[in-house]
Formats: sequence, C-alpha cells, structure tokens
Amino acid sequence: MQITEKIQQYKPGLLEAIGLILFLLIIASCKHDIPIRVIEPPVDGGEQTCSADTVYFQNKVLPLLNSSCAMSGCHDDITHKDGVNLSTYGNIMATGGVRPGNPTNSKLYKVLNETGGDRMPPPPAAPFTQAQKDIIYKWILQGAKNNACNDCDTTVFTYAAAIAPLVSNYCKGCHNPASLGGGIDLSTYAGVKAIAQNGKLMGSIRHQAGFIAMPQGGTKLSECKITQFQKWVDAGAPNN
Repeated sequence: MQITEKIQQYKPGLLEAIGLILFLLIIASCKHDIPIRVIEPPVDGGEQTCSADTVYFQNKVLPLLNSSCAMSGCHDDITHKDGVNLSTYGNIMATGGVRPGNPTNSKLYKVLNETGGDRMPPPPAAPFTQAQKDIIYKWILQGAKNNACNDCDTTVFTYAAAIAPLVSNYCKGCHNPASLGGGIDLSTYAGVKAIAQNGKLMGSIRHQAGFIAMPQGGTKLSECKITQFQKWVDAGAPNN
C-alpha cells in the first residue's frame, strides 16, 4: 500500500496539516534582511553663539553632504548606494565610515580625495573644494559631534555676507554646471538672481504648494534664514 493511502486512512485533513507544517518550515528557513533603524541622537547646542574654532555639524557639514551626496540615485534615504546613507547624522555615523578624531582613516573624508570614478562626489559632479574638504576634516578631528550653533542674523542679508554662503551650503551641490538639477544653475550670482526674480526661490525654500521643496530631501531652512532670503529679494536681489 502506498504511503499516501495509509495516511488517508487517518483523520481527514491530515495531509493538509502536514502540508501546512512543511510550508511553515520553509518560510522559517528563509533569511530576510532586517532594516536597521537608526535612532538620531539629540543635537548638542543650537542656541549657543558660534565659535570660529569649531565646525558645527548641523550648520556646515550636513547641508554640504545633503546638497552634494545625499541625492536621489546616490546616498539618500531611498537609494543609499553601496549601503551608504548620508541624509542624517545617525545614518552618516552608521554607514559613512566616520572615525571620530581620525579623519585620515575615515572613509567619508578619504573618498573626497580619491581620483577618477572612486572620487566622491563622482564625475561629472564637481569635486569638493579644498575649503569644503577642510570642513569635513576639522569636524571629524573635533570628534564628529552632532552639534549646532546660532549662526543667523536677520539684519544681515547682503548677497556676499548671507545669500551666497547659504546657496553654496544648501543649493549649489545640486545646481551647478555639472549637475543641473531642474535645469537650474546656482553657481553664479546671475543664476541665483534669476530664480529670485521669478518667484521660484522663495516658493521652494518656503515649501509652498506648486513648488519643489528645497533643499530637496533635506530639512527646511530655519525661519531666520528664510527671512534673510526674503529681505534680499525684497531689496531687489542686489549683488551687494
């Protein structure tokens, strides 16, 4: 007598029960990658006056990495190319190969000095300037802290003192001749003035309906910084 015939002599539904057990065993044997949930530590400071001797992560490092590295197709929350996510402090520390106090052995810094296809950001994107590399180097050397300071003054809103540095930190990484996000080049005063006059600048940084929120994928600018932009625009967007 066949084995199945013997089984069928027993309680009805036994075959179905055996099949279910085998199915559950197969499922249990499968391996699944469980996504790592990164808990963001609190920001140190934020209201304190900035020190010229300190590089503050939230003020200098994160905007630079968000605009040049944590972009769609690269190292943002969705793509995280090569397992690297540079969108937040927690993700940077978890995946960016940062060794606090040791920049020369930190992958985040070393890739900025590579050549060819190993360099980050990769060609045709523009490489970090020496000043930008120095920001990353000094931040890591000082312990790679999640720190911040109050660096905004709404009474200062000239292009040279306020607008150009903000555009460089938050915008130019995605909007330059080598990476024309949305077909917009913000590497020059003329390019910034053009979007200031057509309303795109304020609509985007205010996250208004009908505009693409900027910085894209990053944190909305503080009200103080938005006010600096608005005052400059209201003044006629001068090259002052």
